[in-house]
Amino acid sequence: MNLTLILKYLLQGTCIWALISLNFHLQASPNTSLKLEIERSLDKGLNWLHGEQNATDGYWGSSQYPALTALVLRATLGHPSVTETKKYREQITSGFKFLRTKVQSDGGIYGKGLASYNTSISLMAFLQQNDPIDKSIIQSARRFLANQQSDFDEKGKRDNVFDGGVGYGSTWAHSDLSNTHLALEALYYAKKTIGSKEEDITKLDWQAAIDFVSKCQNLPETNDEEWVSQHPEDRGGFVYFPGNSMAGEREDANGTVSLRSYGSMSYAGLLSFIYAEMDASDPRVLAVREWLAKNYQIAENPGMGQQGLFYYYHTMSKALSLAGVEQIKDSSGKSRDWRKELTLALLDTQSNDGYWVNESGRWWEKDPVLVSCYAMLALERIYYAL
Repeated sequence: MNLTLILKYLLQGTCIWALISLNFHLQASPNTSLKLEIERSLDKGLNWLHGEQNATDGYWGSSQYPALTALVLRATLGHPSVTETKKYREQITSGFKFLRTKVQSDGGIYGKGLASYNTSISLMAFLQQNDPIDKSIIQSARRFLANQQSDFDEKGKRDNVFDGGVGYGSTWAHSDLSNTHLALEALYYAKKTIGSKEEDITKLDWQAAIDFVSKCQNLPETNDEEWVSQHPEDRGGFVYFPGNSMAGEREDANGTVSLRSYGSMSYAGLLSFIYAEMDASDPRVLAVREWLAKNYQIAENPGMGQQGLFYYYHTMSKALSLAGVEQIKDSSGKSRDWRKELTLALLDTQSNDGYWVNESGRWWEKDPVLVSCYAMLALERIYYAL
């Protein structure tokens, strides 16, 4: 029975039946209130975002970086209300029209640089829209991303620590975990959406990708790079790329210098393993899940404070959802309802106008368009799981 009928019974004076029905409703839908709050938050967010669209050309943010437009389109298409999505149909159409103008002759979807990054996120938007007219764009973008996989030194041989990964897209850029996980995400969902029949188009070496991701993990048993930390606080977590951690270094007891693990890249590492369809019992998967549990935080990006906080929220919501994690045990052994805690944090930090912004501007997080998309995509992922 829905809430409208319950209220009707109350108004008619049939209080006992109404109270019984209300109790049943609350027991059957314990997350109803939270879902309604998420919907209201998403409504406000969309209303603000669509006021920021370039009315002439249909893009958001910068025309040189189509990823921003793609993120807004994804957040809009992901809204749980079909009515709300239809409200912005004209803006959605205009946004995809703009994205199509950014398709390059090599199949990538980009403007001024950051070719892999922009292509990965734009491809996800086209997959979510799933319009038959974009089939050739999707196929070409898949080929482009697969061709971005690094193979330095001797071709066909994994003889370089950056082999198998994906970088920002220029000839000089080496692989990093952030771009790698985004490319793997797009290729994974393209395979799921289009089917394995066309998978040969990509020619991606998934094992090489796993090997690169493993080279970013602080796990001595599977990573023999000299920078790998022996410290228990780092074990299982991830860094940005082999030899570099945005969380900095630590000096180990034996005097060697190693790299610290941090939150956002550890979730990106877990996502990479999931997209590569690794067995959940693999020691590398178990190790990163243990690190994430021990370092569970909502108030900050572990190891980075407020830097990259909303990117962290976005990767957290994807990774824990896909891993099937309902409750997460923190360092004290307490079970935490991460969905509820993350939702409340996002609701509390949304501005009255509907946008989100991070006062720490690192990695573009003072851009309210980018940050609002991260927040809304995280909320949408949670909403559908409740």
